[in-house]
Amino acid sequence: MSHTIPQLKLNDGASFPQIGFGTYKLNGATGARAIRSALDTGYRSLDSAYNYENHGALGEAIRHSDIPRSQILVTSKLPGRHHKYSEALTTIQESLYQTGLRYFDLYLIHWPNPREDQYVEAWKALIDAQKWGLVRSIGVSNFLPEHIDRLIEETGVTPAVNQVELHPYFSQAPQRQYDQAHHILTQAWSPLGRANAVLQDQTIKEIADAHHKSIGQTILRWETQLGVMPLPKSSSPIRQKENLHIFDFELTDAEMAAITALDRPDGRTKDQDPAVYEEF
Repeated sequence: MSHTIPQLKLNDGASFPQIGFGTYKLNGATGARAIRSALDTGYRSLDSAYNYENHGALGEAIRHSDIPRSQILVTSKLPGRHHKYSEALTTIQESLYQTGLRYFDLYLIHWPNPREDQYVEAWKALIDAQKWGLVRSIGVSNFLPEHIDRLIEETGVTPAVNQVELHPYFSQAPQRQYDQAHHILTQAWSPLGRANAVLQDQTIKEIADAHHKSIGQTILRWETQLGVMPLPKSSSPIRQKENLHIFDFELTDAEMAAITALDRPDGRTKDQDPAVYEEF
């Protein structure tokens, strides 16, 4: 096996590399340097959000990279406070101005905020933003099946992506199955569990040792073999490179099952159940 990153095709025809780079908490000059380092290391998909408050750092990294813009796939997300149609469109435009970009390759609704009940209105704004060329692909983040069902029923447009918390202690089997059945790519935020106990898990360590890999690499490989696109984040060039080099080995069916079996009912890193949690 080589270090070549496989490409995954979205339901709208676009293609994304199977591993991306998360930019949460990468802000200012140090954040811009970390993002540029990720590009230099080989990442071509960058995940951000309006609420990360780092669009400026993201744009700075892209401008000072030797990688052509056409080869960089940039994602951002709409905050809950701007779900109203006109506010959503203005937020997308403002985000593009902040980054200095002409378009986003992927744009997501960050959280459904079901009690506010405006996510369908926000989705209609994303559909129009795609028609007008502000964004190329559209999707959602932290959406449950019932939320996505409603989007499809009321607009006829299926999200291309659903980005959710996913790691060995919270493997999201029902959500993954739903996404797959609807040809929606599942992306994983917090793919390494935000450096919680999963990175010291003895079961994963034994599997990692058998392949002469780190626990982090083994987890990321497990996710890609599930058909998921993980979005690891690191400001360390060494760790960035390590996280990217996960396609030169393969886990057996038994090893995959052993890691999946680590799933826990209370596996979320924080109490952020999309059925009730809201983020503005």
